[in-house]
Amino acid sequence: MEFVWFIFLPILAAIIVPFLFRAIKNIHTGWFVLIVPVVLFIYYARFVKGILNGEVHISELPWIPSLDISFTAYMDGLSILFSLLITGIGALVVLYSIFYLDKQREKLNNFYVYLLMFMTAMLGIVQSDNTISLYLFWELTSISSFLLIGYWFTRDRSRFGALKSMMITVFGGLMMLGGLVLLSIMGDSYSIRELIANSSSIVGHDYFTLAIVLILLGAFTKSAQFPFYIWLPDAMEAPTPVSAYLHSATMVKAGLYLVARFTPVFATSELWIWLVTGIGLLTLFWGSFFAVKQTDLKAILAFSTVSQLGLIMSLLGASAVAYHVTGEQAAIFKVAAFAAIFHLINHAMFKGSLFMVAGIVDHETGTRDIRKLGGLMSIMPVSFTVAFIGSMSMAGLPPFGGFLSKELFLTSMLSLREFNLFNFDTWGIVFPVIAWIASIFTFVYSFYFVFKTFTGKRKDHELPKKPHEAPLGMLLSPIILAITVVVIFFIPNMVGKAFVNPAVVAMQTGIYTHPGDVGIQVSAWHGWLAPEFLMTLGVIAVGALLFLTMARWQKLYDIQPQYLTLNTLYDSLMIFGETGMNRLSRFYMTGLIRTYFIYMFTFIVTITTGALFIQDAFAVDMNSFSPVNAYGLMTAIILIIAICMVLFAKTRLTAIIALGGVGYSVALFFVIFKAPDLALTQLVIETVSVALFLLAFRYLPSLKSHGETKKIRVGNLLIAAAVGVTMTLIALSAHSQKLIPSISQYYKDTVFTEAAGGNIVNVILVDYRGFDTLFEIAVLGIAAIGVYSMIKLRLSRKEKSDESE
Repeated sequence: MEFVWFIFLPILAAIIVPFLFRAIKNIHTGWFVLIVPVVLFIYYARFVKGILNGEVHISELPWIPSLDISFTAYMDGLSILFSLLITGIGALVVLYSIFYLDKQREKLNNFYVYLLMFMTAMLGIVQSDNTISLYLFWELTSISSFLLIGYWFTRDRSRFGALKSMMITVFGGLMMLGGLVLLSIMGDSYSIRELIANSSSIVGHDYFTLAIVLILLGAFTKSAQFPFYIWLPDAMEAPTPVSAYLHSATMVKAGLYLVARFTPVFATSELWIWLVTGIGLLTLFWGSFFAVKQTDLKAILAFSTVSQLGLIMSLLGASAVAYHVTGEQAAIFKVAAFAAIFHLINHAMFKGSLFMVAGIVDHETGTRDIRKLGGLMSIMPVSFTVAFIGSMSMAGLPPFGGFLSKELFLTSMLSLREFNLFNFDTWGIVFPVIAWIASIFTFVYSFYFVFKTFTGKRKDHELPKKPHEAPLGMLLSPIILAITVVVIFFIPNMVGKAFVNPAVVAMQTGIYTHPGDVGIQVSAWHGWLAPEFLMTLGVIAVGALLFLTMARWQKLYDIQPQYLTLNTLYDSLMIFGETGMNRLSRFYMTGLIRTYFIYMFTFIVTITTGALFIQDAFAVDMNSFSPVNAYGLMTAIILIIAICMVLFAKTRLTAIIALGGVGYSVALFFVIFKAPDLALTQLVIETVSVALFLLAFRYLPSLKSHGETKKIRVGNLLIAAAVGVTMTLIALSAHSQKLIPSISQYYKDTVFTEAAGGNIVNVILVDYRGFDTLFEIAVLGIAAIGVYSMIKLRLSRKEKSDESE
């Protein structure tokens, strides 16, 4: 079976979940859902060996072949790494949710349907080679995450967080779509592989810079970069399994994946390097600084996630420098690419475990408020151990995996000083300084999370529940992740060879030719005088001092007024948008059909006549016109008189008779121009119409004035005249400029031989335009049912009122 089908396995399994939930009451639905990510993880693990040898795998499912759009799955080192993270951590999250979510109180069918939908969306993003299908899955992550964040929809904060995340990420997705469209125009392909191969021809294009900005908007919004990070803390209203999955290992990594995947296309741009590296470092500092301000455990982790995502983003930007240098300098900047992927793996492990611990604390104590917590180490020793490992790895301390990737991060930032293009030789010193300061606050919030929660004085009287250790089932997933964090520290080069190297090769196509070319060996020791070691000592010293004196300097956060925050700006924009749109809608949504017709006709006249004359498309060729005889002239005069009678009629009966005169005059035109079948049809229709009007005579409204002023009547006249003139111009122009041969000759040639009919009009209506006629009949049928229903409703109401009287 083509492996592209495995992308859709979770969403196909989601169809069965509601039936399982209803049919099997005694077993938690999660046990059945767990099978899906486990099977996918095992399946994708089969690709690792081949990819280590430089293989890539392609699988295609046609979607819109005429537009060259398909679901093309492309499996290389980058795709396989993300696929294993999505399915592996997905399996651990499902296992955790089985014990976290109560099967009696929770709507598990909804939860697991949304989760499986999200899993398909993420697999689609990281495996898509087609930019259009990539965008489709990208927006599916926004929709499914909206549903997951708002899972507890009865809570105001859950609904608010879900809406906020969707508004920001969908905005970024639309911007990204524009960038992808521009990219496909520049590279003349929807295939990402082909765009990378043709990157040299794309660089000088006029749309190149605009495409960079639009695509980065998509990446920055999804990966919670400054200033778009504000949706992530509010998304913490989701159940903890959602936070552990979406906001540490998968969804927020989608933007990082996008930047990594398109680095070979845009890396030659100065703007790309400055934006990705600069915004990443700003996000790192901003998130780490404000993490210490938070009092909710998940809020601390949310801001720490923002900072860690900024760290990885800055490394991806720095890795693009390798495209501009050669020799030893190129080898230095390869470290940034390696560090980005390595820390991405480490972050998924330690942050997933920390989110699960935060959920355990909330589940077993009834609160996540760190001000009410403390002294839980003696009661929850296993949870403390997992939290300690995860927090120390996040702080970048040995012997945990985060220490190794943090050291590589510092190495990469120091290396930017040696890059002598794009003013990095001048401003490059800023990058390691910001990185060092942000690392200090990372150290502080890591210690803040674990020690303020598990050490110190117990406050059982402030807890809603009596605290106790979580059951083994709930602890199993975070324990596995914590063990992985420790193991990575001792076998970093095995992890590097199996997972990091192939991903780096895929990310920097054109620099490497084989996985072995990366040539980076990770070690925990660089020497006593190594800059990285000295910076780490400084982080520990200053960080420990700040942690011990937190009570004295945390008041700094009160200096910033609330009205100057990004959240306030977002709220103001939403309020302005709502009130502004309400005012605008009240302006044009008057409830009057006449007003709506004015808007529609004005737009049609403006666009159509404007296009005719701007494109120089209007022309009149009198040679092919039929001559007008006396009968035709007399009929036209009668038609005009009948139309004027309809307009100026004072009684309903006069208007009906005049309207019939209009229809019969048109029928006479068909007779004069030798179309007897059309004339007969017109005569039948007009007779039936006049009869229906007369039958419904008593229900017709009286022809009285409805408040129309002279100004309104003049406006109506002008609009009617403009529409009439426009349609006349279109008819004349279309008749005079026949760009393609008329289809009428085809009808004449085939009406008898192909359709076996003698009446050309009937054959066209029934055979050549059969579906059109069928749909017209359906519309008329629906309209008739609607009219009949309204008449019956009106009559029944009148009968009831008569009875009540």
